[in-house]
Amino acid sequence: MDRSAVKPRRRILYVTGTRADFGLMRSTLERIDRDARLSLDVVVTGMHLDSAYGLTVSEIEQSGLAISARVSVEPGVPSGALMAANVGRMITGFVPAIEASAPDIVMLLGDRGEMLAGAIAALHLNVPIAHIHGGERSGTVDEPVRHAISKLSNLHLVATQESRTRLIAMGEAPSGIHVVGAPGLDGLRELPQRDRTQLATDYGLDADRPMALLVYHPVVQEAAAAGEHITAIVESLLAAQVQIVALKPNSDAGSAEVRTVLEEREAAGQIHLFTHLPRVAFAEFMAVADLMVGNSSSGIIEAASFGTPVVNIGSRQNLRERNANVVDVGVIGDDIKKALVSVLSSPRYARANVYGDGHAGERIVNILAEVDLGPLSSGKTNAY
Repeated sequence: MDRSAVKPRRRILYVTGTRADFGLMRSTLERIDRDARLSLDVVVTGMHLDSAYGLTVSEIEQSGLAISARVSVEPGVPSGALMAANVGRMITGFVPAIEASAPDIVMLLGDRGEMLAGAIAALHLNVPIAHIHGGERSGTVDEPVRHAISKLSNLHLVATQESRTRLIAMGEAPSGIHVVGAPGLDGLRELPQRDRTQLATDYGLDADRPMALLVYHPVVQEAAAAGEHITAIVESLLAAQVQIVALKPNSDAGSAEVRTVLEEREAAGQIHLFTHLPRVAFAEFMAVADLMVGNSSSGIIEAASFGTPVVNIGSRQNLRERNANVVDVGVIGDDIKKALVSVLSSPRYARANVYGDGHAGERIVNILAEVDLGPLSSGKTNAY
């Protein structure tokens, strides 16, 4: 055998900061880890390392994926100032982590500060960046952060054709933009193991009563009103006599107020509250719930694969591509109540999803393994 003809494994480094991004990427990361052409390192940061958010680094450990570094951030009451300061702390921690791993590609997903910090560090270390879910609109602080990451990135792995068109309009080279679909859809329909009756029994719910999955994260620019917003949502659901399965919010500004309201409602026996649900359990609830409520991207992207109706509230997912199952309302209680009445009286939707066919991971792995790194490593300019 001519060993000189054997290509060395291409090393991929993925940055993960939340239960959400790891859940969406887990099947793709495991596919990368299994592929003979690639090797994988995972850098863990952010909420994964905080017990207040479930210390979800344990899920990564249990997956068997190699954690090459853990980069801690400053804990405290979430605020815009703390979020900004922690971006700097993560850059400082990511630089030695990337240098030690010596990856061929740094891979990032979405629009959070962890990913922006990873992009800044990789850019200055001259490591090509692959960005997943770029080119999407959402308004709020997320959109400019997402577009900033895209402008720092060399390779774009987008979910839809519309996202590709937008990146081209932003000056990204068409040859570097690949429509792969949303990784979070891969294997999603196969995840649920319990039906509605069993799930209700296991979590102390009544299978014969309407059930809602509530995920609401604060909007940074509206942090001062976050407590009022979640109160309006919970009261609207209770008025509709809907059982509430709620997840605590992420660590963005305003999340302390949301957590306080949810914990008070849990103490009053009005909701079932979880710091974190493993992805299988989350998918099970999404599959059998009568509706999802809140402003999570999972309602915009994933819920359609189960035909689950979604009442999307407020500005956090503004302008994102919608599936037919999404009803948009503001944060005014009367508007929410009207939307709930309409959704609860309507049938479930067809399982059609504009965000892909559940095979994104296969496409991502092949692109990462085969893409020519030469042009990616030579810097970038706008295509016009």
